[in-house]
Amino acid sequence: MGEGFKNSKEFAQYIRNSVVNMTHDGKSSHVGSCLSIADILAVTYFDYLNTFPDEPSHKDRDWFILSKGHAGAAIYATLSGMGYFDKKLLKDHYQNGSIMSGHVSHKSIPGVEFSTGSLGHGLPVACGIAHGHKIDKIPNKIVCLLSDGECDEGSNWEAIMYANHFRLSNLTVIVDYNKLQSLDSTENTMSLEPFVDKWISFGWHAIECDGHNHNELKSSLEIESDKPKVIIAHTTKGYGVSFMEDSVLWHYRSPQGDEYESAILELESHEK
Repeated sequence: MGEGFKNSKEFAQYIRNSVVNMTHDGKSSHVGSCLSIADILAVTYFDYLNTFPDEPSHKDRDWFILSKGHAGAAIYATLSGMGYFDKKLLKDHYQNGSIMSGHVSHKSIPGVEFSTGSLGHGLPVACGIAHGHKIDKIPNKIVCLLSDGECDEGSNWEAIMYANHFRLSNLTVIVDYNKLQSLDSTENTMSLEPFVDKWISFGWHAIECDGHNHNELKSSLEIESDKPKVIIAHTTKGYGVSFMEDSVLWHYRSPQGDEYESAILELESHEK
């Protein structure tokens, strides 16, 4: 569980506040992508994964891979809130010489298992980890978080077939289905629908949920299956800051000036 947080909802608010400050301070992109997964990360880490912040390489740990590596600020904030490292380090995000690059990096950052950012890499690696653990009869859980736009990548569908063939029941994929990608909607870029049916046809146990409802997220994560499992989490890009919500503008835009002040005030109002 996170350090000093009463529940996953409080943890999610910490993540949101952190990423708005981090992207502001570093003048970096992807605040919208980070905000859409704050609830997913909070529930996954606070209520589901078995973690060892004081010993990140512990053999009994569960594994988490953020395949949508452009949302690096969100996983850094999450790990700091879990106690993997001092929260003060977030201030250096995206600064010259910082270990916290915009796209997530495992170098020198405890709790980050794999560097990502080139989309379509996280799931194949997660499959390899899950398969290795299954062969060695290690009961760890492996969770991989994908973006919806990332599901345009063919490497993911090869991995999806692989996971089914080897019955990787220790693998859970969460798709951040906010329906926007870098420059347009997913529907206009490359339609994913019928999305759930695709996963089912590839042999996966597929679940849909509200990606901002903590009870639904927790229940979905706890469902057991003898198949690999995917949670299609319906989310809103920029969730929690009204003028960022459902806007492709905030894929690359950095919150500065009045926009930053307004975002922080709105997030603080949610805490009261």
